[in-house]
Amino acid sequence: MASGTTETTIERDPDTVWKVIGDFGGLASWLPGIESCETKGDDRVLSMMGMTIVETLRARDDAKRAISYAISESPLSLEHHDATITVYPAGGGSRVTWEVNIEPDTLLDMFVQTYAQGLAALKANVEG
Repeated sequence: MASGTTETTIERDPDTVWKVIGDFGGLASWLPGIESCETKGDDRVLSMMGMTIVETLRARDDAKRAISYAISESPLSLEHHDATITVYPAGGGSRVTWEVNIEPDTLLDMFVQTYAQGLAALKANVEG
């Protein structure tokens, strides 16, 4: 299994950033390419680029400002996927990390790059 992390700093307080990240069903409001995001219990069903992906909420910790999820259904040949987004205080703003554990290893770079683009979009959205 391969692991990777990407991160960014955001010039907003952690609680403001967490309001966006902590909304498990709100992904389409800040992540480009998500055509729709519907929640069904602990699942969110994403439509993007003609694909449907189901992500399942694994844990949410408001005190630590962390949310973990796994891709449970996807057209990709995933053997394993879990990810965690965490918002940390950093000076007067925030540091946000997006960690992923994935199998097969060959998909790691694609996911890390996708999550880096996601954090850039989050930064633009929250700072905008």
